[in-house]
Amino acid sequence: MVIDYVKIKVISGNGGNGAKSFRREKYVANGGPDGGDGGRGGNVYFKVDSNINTLLDFKYKKIFKAESGKNGEGARRTGKSGEDLYIKVPKGTIVKDLDKDVIVADLSKDDDVFLIAKGGMGGRGNQHFATPTRQVPNFAEAGQKGVEKNISLELKMLADVGLLGFPNVGKSTIISTVSSAKPKIANYHFTTLEPALGVVRTKSNNGFVMADIPGIIEGASEGVGLGLKFLKHIERTRILLHVIDITGSEGRDPIDDFNKINDELKKYSEKLAKKEQIVVANKIDSLTNYENLERLENLCKNKNLKLFKVSAVTKQGLDELMEYISKRLNEIPKEDIVNVDDTYEVSEKLDQTINVYKKQEDYYVVDGAPIERLMGKVNIFDSESRQYLQKCLNGLGIMDRLKKLGLKDGDTIDIDGYQLEYSE
Repeated sequence: MVIDYVKIKVISGNGGNGAKSFRREKYVANGGPDGGDGGRGGNVYFKVDSNINTLLDFKYKKIFKAESGKNGEGARRTGKSGEDLYIKVPKGTIVKDLDKDVIVADLSKDDDVFLIAKGGMGGRGNQHFATPTRQVPNFAEAGQKGVEKNISLELKMLADVGLLGFPNVGKSTIISTVSSAKPKIANYHFTTLEPALGVVRTKSNNGFVMADIPGIIEGASEGVGLGLKFLKHIERTRILLHVIDITGSEGRDPIDDFNKINDELKKYSEKLAKKEQIVVANKIDSLTNYENLERLENLCKNKNLKLFKVSAVTKQGLDELMEYISKRLNEIPKEDIVNVDDTYEVSEKLDQTINVYKKQEDYYVVDGAPIERLMGKVNIFDSESRQYLQKCLNGLGIMDRLKKLGLKDGDTIDIDGYQLEYSE
């Protein structure tokens, strides 16, 4: 079974909380705050593993979560950082952020590694909040939360040459003859239910990778048969080998077959339709209707296409074909088919929106992500911590905004769910 498209969720680790601690040592009075920082949350990476060929493992596991950082401790001890998570994927994997609808990575090289989700930063311990006027800070900072991302992984084969053609024209026989690939071969449609890769070694000792693409038929670009699924696989090939049954043994017309396949390529992708094609008239050993061959020769001449006459069964013409392909591949540069978003931010930008509004006559509300983060490092039951909160609210301009809304002595301010009475 080949699994070539999956959707998963990745979650980076939360940062550990900073510690609220005070030095307690015999004969040392007023030792001061010594709370350590929380550890960083684990990052999530994708990493190419050459031993993996499909995305099958992701069929049974959909959520991948990195380890969270440990909380800080006393004596200025920093919490242990969370272990990074490396998710192994096969070479040729395309990574897409579904929430933003952008392709973020094309993992096409051995040992490619991509950071997809950054772990949260650890919170600061109370040692960082000591000042000449706040010598006993009874609060610390909470760690940042990790990020969740919905991701799709799509596997596209990395082949130099793609074999095209209707079912039962001899593609599987060709690839099994010229390479070590062993596809199932039989005289019925859709024998090949999944792409097969084979490494071809020519007599001149040059090598390239060939892919046998399952039968693409009329309507494939709209999802008929197996076509739409496997049209994706040939986007990375540099040459298309268009195999045609020149005998028309199944009652099909070779020229009509050629045109229908190319129509499907064009409907799927204009770029795919413009790839170099080499036309292969297969089963030449069984040809009796030479008019078919003459018509195909004229078509290739008019379209300036190279035509090879071969027999996959007798191996006639195959060596010459493979040598020609090898020569052309040396002349055709490799290109990146996938457009990766180079502006993609791995770390989510923190929301800086602060909402300040009057809910009723004597009741005001302050909320938003920055306020939630602020309250994560405030001990609302400690006077010095409340003073720190007051200073932050003033620094953010929130108190001025509240006063413009009519805040007066005795009114209630709801700050991220905590109700405080305002006093002039």
